[in-house]
Amino acid sequence: MIDTAFIRQLSARLAELEKQLSDSAAAAHQPKFRDRIREHARVRKLFEKAEAVMRLRKGVGDCREILGQADADAGMKAMAREELAKLEAALPAAEKDCLVDMLPPDPTDSRNTIMEIRAGTGGDEAALFAGDLCRMYSRYAESRGWKVGLIDASPSELGGYKEVVFSIEGEAVYRTLQYEGGIHRVQRIPMTEASGRIHTSAATVAVLPEAEDADEIEIKPEELRVDVFRASGAGGQHVNKTDSAIRLTHLATGIVVQSQDERSQGRNREKAMRVLRSRLMAFNKQREDEKTGDNRRSQIGSGDRSGRIRTYNFPQNRLTDHRINLTLYNLDRIIEGELGPVVTALHDRHVEERLKNFSMDRLFGGQGKN
Repeated sequence: MIDTAFIRQLSARLAELEKQLSDSAAAAHQPKFRDRIREHARVRKLFEKAEAVMRLRKGVGDCREILGQADADAGMKAMAREELAKLEAALPAAEKDCLVDMLPPDPTDSRNTIMEIRAGTGGDEAALFAGDLCRMYSRYAESRGWKVGLIDASPSELGGYKEVVFSIEGEAVYRTLQYEGGIHRVQRIPMTEASGRIHTSAATVAVLPEAEDADEIEIKPEELRVDVFRASGAGGQHVNKTDSAIRLTHLATGIVVQSQDERSQGRNREKAMRVLRSRLMAFNKQREDEKTGDNRRSQIGSGDRSGRIRTYNFPQNRLTDHRINLTLYNLDRIIEGELGPVVTALHDRHVEERLKNFSMDRLFGGQGKN
């Protein structure tokens, strides 16, 4: 798979991309120009990794040749044997690293993300758990240098949220968080429980890649109903004093979104439209997949809220992700935002599944088109 012919293909593609980027007219088409820049960076990185693999293989071959020479002195063979051990240890990781970079990138990986968390079964305790999840994702985002922006929230009387919607902006946000969608279950003693019994509650999480200007998402004015109402709950002095909150209903699909975090109708409408466009993009993709019979869904999960994905057991300080049989006993740190080991394990499993079905034919398929 990684051989001299593959190196030649990468080199030819690099030369072709550099020629296209050097064309003075190329920058006039910004979306295509950005795509070319991204592809050039990806192919350049892959070229360097493939060359590194070939160097390791050559080193292995040279060492074995020395060891096979009857007239080679003992010192030379000892050095070759030591070097061979190092090269053979490094080669599998380098090959896998290169193979991972061969996987065609998902165009949504680099997008910002909209997360929706809703309290499920469990009443007030479910709302408190929804608040815990919101804080967990917010703190994890801040640790990555990402920007979190509240869009809409319906606070619970005892704390937490009945529903909360927020955006996360930064590098590779959707790539990192896309597997968080589903039912999150919590097992703990609620603060309202006098007898100390452990209760089970749940919250649902939806993760949406944010729609961009280049996406062809048509929202006809006659298919959109706009309602204005007074904001409620936490959010500032404007709450319950001005009709600034916006609710948008897309009549064709029945999708309803709202925003009430900003003081002005304009800003709330802008935020609500961001959510609506992203919801419509996800809706259209699901419909297209069903139409074409595309059932290529990861075993990890498709990002929807239809199945239980994780259990948070506070008495045992245990987190279990049921999709990949991952169990960690540091829930106290994870719930405070140290989510890295969980999302890394999910991503690694997803990559392994993609590698099983990878075909070299897809790597260069269609890339030469202008």
